[in-house]
Amino acid sequence: MEKKAFITGITGQDGSYLAELLLSKGYEVHGLIRRSSTFNTSRIDSIYIDPHDSHARLFLHYGDLSDSEQISNILYNIRPDEIYHLGAQSHVRVSFDTPEYTGNVTALGTTRILEAARRSNHDVKFYQASSSEMFGATNPPQREDTVFHPRSPYACAKVYSYWMVRNYREGYNLFASNGILFNHESPRRGETFVTRKITRAIARIISGKDKFLYLGNLEAKRDWGFAPEYVECMWRILQQENPDDFVIGTGETHSVREFLHEAFAYAGLDIEKHVRIDPKYFRPTEVEVLIADPTKSHATLGWKPVIKFGDLVKIMVDSDMRGAGLKPIGKGDEIIKTKFPNRWWKTD
Repeated sequence: MEKKAFITGITGQDGSYLAELLLSKGYEVHGLIRRSSTFNTSRIDSIYIDPHDSHARLFLHYGDLSDSEQISNILYNIRPDEIYHLGAQSHVRVSFDTPEYTGNVTALGTTRILEAARRSNHDVKFYQASSSEMFGATNPPQREDTVFHPRSPYACAKVYSYWMVRNYREGYNLFASNGILFNHESPRRGETFVTRKITRAIARIISGKDKFLYLGNLEAKRDWGFAPEYVECMWRILQQENPDDFVIGTGETHSVREFLHEAFAYAGLDIEKHVRIDPKYFRPTEVEVLIADPTKSHATLGWKPVIKFGDLVKIMVDSDMRGAGLKPIGKGDEIIKTKFPNRWWKTD
């Protein structure tokens, strides 16, 4: 019998890629979406089939991470084999403006799903999308046993979720694992996240729609990878014999300034002419450097990233150029064709 998977955050970057991966592996996929007056499913439109069609294997369920009763009903009726909990208020800067909401959805939302999973199907496997932001101010490189020092409401909520997963694993013998993913980007990244903000601005500047790009702290350093590769790690984590926690990253760090220079140089634009600094984009407390030590994931999961920093920048710039109706430079497209000849995700 085919496996069933339930994904929270299925309409986001990671959720959409994960849904495509699981469908390619023969899963029946169920996703949690919030009711909205406007369509918010653009990332999964290419894989959605009307549920009346006998070939449909993707099903969407209205609900919210703040509604424990609805989550319980969904899990009880579906009885999935695997749960991938990716849903959250995941924007770090916004979490400073909405700390209570971030705690309710990102932290308590995890508890609601864990409790519903425990009560509905104790044999289910649970994946928690933990974050490198939990390490915050601790010295790099960061690995599975590195002490957490969160520096934002979002990071605090993720630390809470991490420990709730550990408690349900140890207290109830639930197969519950944490994937501590470092920054991972793609053409599907939200438009307000700094990497996508940069690459999208390039296309808008070239097309004449914008003149300036406004950014905050350019010196923050992050370990940036390619999202489709990271969702494959999520799946691999739940295929292990025993639940565990894994750090996923490239082991390299680059500053926002480096990303900006790489992207603008690739597109042939002048940073001095088009980039401005706006203090409102600075965080009250900053995370200076994040670098993954992915030794455990390499050894246990058999995974190593294919796409590194320079490739990632080109892929994202090309995609946003195409999205703006411009001819892509083409190196990013060639990287995808060369390194992923049998890719399972849809064209972005």
